[in-house]
Amino acid sequence: MPSAARRAAASAFAGSAIEYYDFTLFATASALFLGPVFFAPLGPGAETLASLATFGVAFLARPLGAVLFGHLGDHAGRRPALVATLVLMGAATFGIGALPGYASIGVAAPILLVALRLLQGLSAGAEQAGSNALTLEHAPDGHRGRYAVWTMQGTSAGTLLGKIAFLGIVALPRDVLLAWGWRVPFLVAGPLIAVAWLIRSRVAEPAAFDPARAPRVPVREVLTRHGRGVGVVALASLVALGGAALNVYGLAYATSTKAMGADTYLVVLIGVTCASLVAQPAWAALSDRLGRRGVFGGCALAAAVLAFGFLGSIASRNLGLFVLAAAAFTLAWSGANAVGASYFCEQFPTRVRTTGTALATQLGMILVGFGPTIMTALQSPGPGGWVAPAAFAAACLAVAALATRLAPETARRPLELLGAGR
Repeated sequence: MPSAARRAAASAFAGSAIEYYDFTLFATASALFLGPVFFAPLGPGAETLASLATFGVAFLARPLGAVLFGHLGDHAGRRPALVATLVLMGAATFGIGALPGYASIGVAAPILLVALRLLQGLSAGAEQAGSNALTLEHAPDGHRGRYAVWTMQGTSAGTLLGKIAFLGIVALPRDVLLAWGWRVPFLVAGPLIAVAWLIRSRVAEPAAFDPARAPRVPVREVLTRHGRGVGVVALASLVALGGAALNVYGLAYATSTKAMGADTYLVVLIGVTCASLVAQPAWAALSDRLGRRGVFGGCALAAAVLAFGFLGSIASRNLGLFVLAAAAFTLAWSGANAVGASYFCEQFPTRVRTTGTALATQLGMILVGFGPTIMTALQSPGPGGWVAPAAFAAACLAVAALATRLAPETARRPLELLGAGR
């Protein structure tokens, strides 16, 4: 692996890990703690729904972040944009940890929570796209999938760290947990940013990137000349609903129905996430050999079918069955997640790659962001209440799989020809 490509992969891994550690904290907290802290007047049930809606609010800001930081990445360079997103995410996450609850400052508390969540969304809007572009452009032809997957490895590692951080917290007494315990993982985010910043600041811009070739308004060129790519990637990005089902809705469903405790659920998720860290590089390498479309589409369709088994296993209250179903669903979904890192970027040329990839993915992610809220609203009482949420998740995953049939195969196409159509 060339040294420049290694540094780019390390930067993608470290930056994405910190970003998604921060993002996962909010996902977990929204399912467990933020309702009673910030939305207590709404009462049980409604406070959880409001908290999950706040989780989704960040996804409304993501397209704007994609345009702003995508523009910076296509004009000033991939590295300055990635440093900016990292600092913004860390500051917003630390701010959430320090924010007083409703009992202290009243309605200002949820308003400020939403504002900080929007800042998280702005940051996340271009993080993955920028990291993928930087790594992809450093990678040798024929191995782009294997290199670009390190962004998703960082995302999975950050998700894992977020789950581990809360695993010890949930063992605290309920009053301590709601008073200050939930804040600790958020406040840790500040020091972690320095580590990722140091790694990211040492990465060189890829030789393929030339700021002189960037259009004056990248988003205009993306929408007027690459509309097909935007549509395909936006639909294919619905594959991320699998992660929302695993990390947010599944946790809320398991604990609200008392099917299992939060600690049990988190331990299982930690285990299957570790497995995905092993599986994702293998899926990415397979896509370099066999092509992106087949691996992405096959894994997404498999995850669509397995979504029923995953949520059904929670309702069964059978821990062994839940472990098997969560592992199968995660391993299938991780294949599409891994391949999307390179495949989405390869739909756009170098001159607008950051803006194109970021905008397209974040348009699709709006629905994903509100996925847990939609699934909670679809949930009905009784043992079969999970069926409608599972059907919604399966539909999103199936659409993502089918969307790839509208895009060209890119695995063996030279970098300079990417984004040129079929």
